[in-house]
Amino acid sequence: MPTYVYRFSEGDKDQKDLLGGKGANLAEMTRLGLPVPPGFTITTDACRAYLKDGQAPDELAVEVTTALRQVEEELGRELGSSHDPLLVSVRSGAKFSMPGMMETVLNIGLNDASVVGLAEAAGDPRFAWDSYRRLIQMFGKTVLDIDGDHFSRALDAKKAERGVVLDYELDVEALTGLVEQYKGIVAEHAGIDFPQDPRTQLDMAIEAVFRSWNTERAHIYRRREKIPHDLGTAVNVCTMVFGNMGETSGTGVCFTRDPSTGRSGVYGDYLVNAQGEDVVAGIRNTLSLADLERLDKKSYDDLRAAMRKLETHYRDLCDIEFTIERGKLWLLQTRVGKRTAAAAFRVATQLVDEKLITLDEALTRVTGDQLTQLMFPQFAAGHDAGSRDLLTRAMPASPGAAVGYIAFNNAEAIARSEAGESVVLVRRETNPDDLPGMVAAVGVLTARGGKTSHAAVVARGMGKTCVVGADELEVDAEAGTLRVRGREDLTLTSSDVIAIDGQTGEVFLGDVPVTDSPVMTYLRRGLTEALDTAGDVDTRELVTSVDRLMRHADKVRRLEVRANADTPDDARHAIHRGAEGVGLCRTEHMFLGERKQFVQNLILADSDEERAAALEALLPLQKGDFVQMFETMNGKPMTVRLIDPPLHEFLPDLTELSVKVAVDRATGGADPEEEKLLAVVRRNHEANPMLGLRGVRLLLSMPGLIELQVRAIAEAAVERLKAGGDPHPEIMIPLVGSVRELQIARERAEAVLREVSEESGYPLDFPIGCMIELPRAAVSADTIAEEADFFSFGTNDLTQTTWGFSRDDVEGTFFKAYLDEGVFGVSPFETIDERGVGRLVEVGVERGRATKPSLKLGVCGEHGGDPESIDFFHRVGLTYVSCSPFRVPVARLEAGRAAVAFPQAGGAA
Repeated sequence: MPTYVYRFSEGDKDQKDLLGGKGANLAEMTRLGLPVPPGFTITTDACRAYLKDGQAPDELAVEVTTALRQVEEELGRELGSSHDPLLVSVRSGAKFSMPGMMETVLNIGLNDASVVGLAEAAGDPRFAWDSYRRLIQMFGKTVLDIDGDHFSRALDAKKAERGVVLDYELDVEALTGLVEQYKGIVAEHAGIDFPQDPRTQLDMAIEAVFRSWNTERAHIYRRREKIPHDLGTAVNVCTMVFGNMGETSGTGVCFTRDPSTGRSGVYGDYLVNAQGEDVVAGIRNTLSLADLERLDKKSYDDLRAAMRKLETHYRDLCDIEFTIERGKLWLLQTRVGKRTAAAAFRVATQLVDEKLITLDEALTRVTGDQLTQLMFPQFAAGHDAGSRDLLTRAMPASPGAAVGYIAFNNAEAIARSEAGESVVLVRRETNPDDLPGMVAAVGVLTARGGKTSHAAVVARGMGKTCVVGADELEVDAEAGTLRVRGREDLTLTSSDVIAIDGQTGEVFLGDVPVTDSPVMTYLRRGLTEALDTAGDVDTRELVTSVDRLMRHADKVRRLEVRANADTPDDARHAIHRGAEGVGLCRTEHMFLGERKQFVQNLILADSDEERAAALEALLPLQKGDFVQMFETMNGKPMTVRLIDPPLHEFLPDLTELSVKVAVDRATGGADPEEEKLLAVVRRNHEANPMLGLRGVRLLLSMPGLIELQVRAIAEAAVERLKAGGDPHPEIMIPLVGSVRELQIARERAEAVLREVSEESGYPLDFPIGCMIELPRAAVSADTIAEEADFFSFGTNDLTQTTWGFSRDDVEGTFFKAYLDEGVFGVSPFETIDERGVGRLVEVGVERGRATKPSLKLGVCGEHGGDPESIDFFHRVGLTYVSCSPFRVPVARLEAGRAAVAFPQAGGAA
């Protein structure tokens, strides 16, 4: 039989699963001998039992009685006594902090008799009656589900009647009258009298806290923070101590270091003659802890000693809530304090320097998400926020700040960018054809789409600021105008400047100064330049802290970090950010724009001669691209994925072409070439092209295509070798599902490599591998490995094919409902689905290495830059992750964190 109640003296900080975070920390402070008001914790087991059965376990009442009597005996007071009564608070406390999401009830034990006893014991009738009215108000709202506005209106009316503004200006007579009004509200809206029995109050409050675990706001918060719904909350019953018992009492919150900057020192707020809720409400100006030292030196010294003891014990920044009751310090709560991203890095290295933690531990105190926050550009400090003209507020999709002229299409964005202007690409929504414009722009704004739309995903991958779903905007790209609903007098054009904030989703009219963050300066240009441009000591310390932790992550990580890069510029950015190679070079991007016509010529070829001519025209173009890439990646591996997308991406839209040809026929101006093109488009039209003729299927069915690409790679490598370079291409075949597919592709690729090698005199023994992006490939990895020198898991398509999703279709339809209903905690396209897709990756790793123990294994989907996914890839033993250039530093940091957290995980022998 489980134990449902633990005294504070019986637990410790490692029992958060059972006692919740608050209860575990109260127990730990008690164990350390710090001044904690006596009390006890009701476990999460009790909450889960209550939620399952709809009532508290029978044993709970007995255990609560035993624990309560022990508290009463320790203090020499009884709950709700008419003489110096014991009062308690009832607070929630889940394993993970959920601020404001669940319930608290204070002053349990007050009734018509005990309020008189409290007034006599405190020598302050006003304090006693104010505490009683607070109990009824809180109990009515929290336990009895009465609309809090009923109590607020009565309070406001009483203050108006007495001609006062603030609650504490009400005298005893007013408060006693308010208590009677409050009791009337309870009777009217709950159908019962306010309970006068203290134990009834306690039991009802405990059950109310249990129920609060399942409130809508708690559910929403847990979904957002990825907290499991089945944990339940603990309940902490703690002796009330009062900071509103005169000038020698008060309440406050303190931090052992500044949670905003990480600066070491004494930080906190204090209010004399106040309760804790008054600090949070902000109804009075707070004092500093320096003021507390002046007012009450002994309590200040006791608090400073407790702060030092807690920081030393927890070896981290601590957040402490305290109350001083008539000169006696009480600690009500402590926890490892929340902090900004900048503070996280600074505090971690400060604690290393103070020899409280090791560098390995310091890596566990920072995250890739925090590093990402520090990398994005920012609106320049000091700009007057009040002067900004806000156009709309939409969905922030990729953090940062971007300012530029409006550009409505690719050509405009590219031309103005090349002319030295900054532009923000503004579209209804984006698609793959918009990639050149997105690359040229400093930011992207769309009127449609969500956080997983094309614009959002691509922008995040590139490190571009992006705001999506701005449905108040009317974008007319053809007319070159942008209008804002509700501001009919305003029409924006390409001559207008806008600013977008990717952290808030705000869109402004006009220039708002933007600058690189100090951390991005460090990542792009190195430590020396970042320190030279740092504006103050705090910024210099931040940059130095990031540098130290990044260098240590590189030292301890096992995973290599590569980048997805299709152009020399992408590759250079990746190298500057610490990439050790290219894990995915997508060759189809080399066929876009003006080159698309050459691919169309290949598709339309009717004879071997026409096909050979089309291939001959493409060869020097692709070879030139590879020469530049190999020069940039000199000495580093570069995985080249042969052409992957379906044919339709290189052909005109079927509907648009059909309409044009029909119109031309009707007007007598039919073009034979367009007629021929329409026939080809119809022949190649697919209902679901992502599962059709693409990848290895296209390479094997279109004569000469695989030979073209491999020859371009080989000849480019020879050119670099002749120039004294050191190219390391790796040839990757996409969408393989059968070992025979890979075998055929390998034979044809090796034949070309031998031919070019014989022609040039240079040995060209390049690794040939494949992508694992189909479930069949994962489960048959043992046979596929016979023909593969490496695997790269394409987790984007593997997610689609495992779930049976078409990403382009599902994200705009039911994904939001799935997230709201908890089918997903997070989109499986953002963080790998370990139980489904992740299991296939594990199977692929196990079976591939069963055939070839030293098989090199990587991942090149978007998950390669996701912090949680990187942790998983380390644990299953991949060799490397590959991500967008922008996310390379994040991957480096997370790979180091994973190595510290899971030192036994290993890759190939």
